[in-house]
Amino acid sequence: MAKIDSGIKIICDNRKSHFNYELGERYEAGLMLNGTEVKSLRSGKAHLNDAYAIIRKGEVFLINCHIGAYQARNYTEHEPERSRKLLLHKKEIIKLIGRAEEKGYSLIPTKLYFKKGLAKIEIAIGKSKKMYDKRETIKKRENDRQIRRVLKEAKK
Repeated sequence: MAKIDSGIKIICDNRKSHFNYELGERYEAGLMLNGTEVKSLRSGKAHLNDAYAIIRKGEVFLINCHIGAYQARNYTEHEPERSRKLLLHKKEIIKLIGRAEEKGYSLIPTKLYFKKGLAKIEIAIGKSKKMYDKRETIKKRENDRQIRRVLKEAKK
């Protein structure tokens, strides 16, 4: 868990989303959570590996986001991978409906964090990359590493 000066405490990050999707517009949304889910998030027991967002009846839901069980729970317990409603403004939902219905676009969660004590999630509109695009990304990353390595050796 990383801390940033602007009052944001990052819980988890979906690093695979940058590799598998070309990410476009990003939106910040609140989450509807139970009490034990918030406590689990504060202890850092969450991941966004296979998570995605869908739109049902004019509302946005987060699917497959895993929030682990809280250690010191009492009789109440939450289901780790239940659907959670995302809290967005109506204008943002209308924009998302228009973009998400286009062929090849998906709603991908990229970050889960606390902002001023409230749980927030950043979702992006992403288009799935083809295999050759992924290979290009890997080649570019390796070339950048090679260049940095050569420059570092040249400074010595």
